Amino acid sequence: MRKRTRYSLLIALALLGALVVAILLRKNAPPEVARLLPESDGILYLNLKPIRSVTKVDQKAITHTPDYQKFIDATGFLFERDLDAVAFSLHRMEDPTGPNGPVAYSEVFEGRFDGKRLTDYLRSIASSTENYAGHEIFTVPVENRKLRVTTLGYDMVAASNMPTAEQIHSILDRYRASASPFSGSSLLGEYYSSIPLLSFAWGIGQIGLPLTESGNMSIGGVQLPLPQDATFVASARFVGSLRLRVEEIAANEPAAARDAGNVNMLLTLFRGFELNQARSAEDTLILEALANTKIEQKKERTVLTSTISLDALRRASNNQK
Repeated sequence: MRKRTRYSLLIALALLGALVVAILLRKNAPPEVARLLPESDGILYLNLKPIRSVTKVDQKAITHTPDYQKFIDATGFLFERDLDAVAFSLHRMEDPTGPNGPVAYSEVFEGRFDGKRLTDYLRSIASSTENYAGHEIFTVPVENRKLRVTTLGYDMVAASNMPTAEQIHSILDRYRASASPFSGSSLLGEYYSSIPLLSFAWGIGQIGLPLTESGNMSIGGVQLPLPQDATFVASARFVGSLRLRVEEIAANEPAAARDAGNVNMLLTLFRGFELNQARSAEDTLILEALANTKIEQKKERTVLTSTISLDALRRASNNQK
């Protein structure tokens, strides 16, 4: 009798331990919207809940374009109010002059959807439909592209504007196995552990792809002294302030040292330029970010960090119309 009780206790402890391990793995796993994404050159993730909490953007009156207002009226879905999280895959296109341009996207949205209204709307604008893995995929013409959209569940929607259906099929395949904390693309497996805890926004891989033009990476017409195929691990989190961190992973230490020097030189130019600008809330925000920016080289990695106060963020947000 005592032996049976001992075995029962050991089994109970083993089950409890397995449950604790499963919970910890699930807690430290990438967000589900990111795990569902297909293989890609880069991933961007955004959790809007902390942003709404700080900026109150969902409480502001925002003027919508006619097309967006039509979407709202048909579906009842308001992005600034109802979208909780979104993850994007960035796919480099072999022909950058094609309909998709240099980059195509696959995305998974999580939020509060009215499934019937959304499905009815998609069906009304779709040029064709496909049934895959028990899900209806709607193909919607957008300019010269085809956007494939499907609902995954009551709170998730997936889309892809890749030329073929391979990526949207991959998302549906991953959705069937999404309970596993180990699921996800090779990018997540290699780099997600470098994302700081509590990051509400992050990106990994070649996330500079949308900024590339004519073989160079640029922002607002300013060419960045970084290779267009550079691999980054970037993140943002609220820890009493907004903390930004961007890592460039270079091929070797000399390349990292070169890039660190180039970025430091560009940062000095930006600081001098901003000091001569008008002092709007946005200017103050940029000045604070520039003043608090630091650049370090750690072997083959160049690390840029910056801090922005929540007061500066709120002032800039309140100044938006």
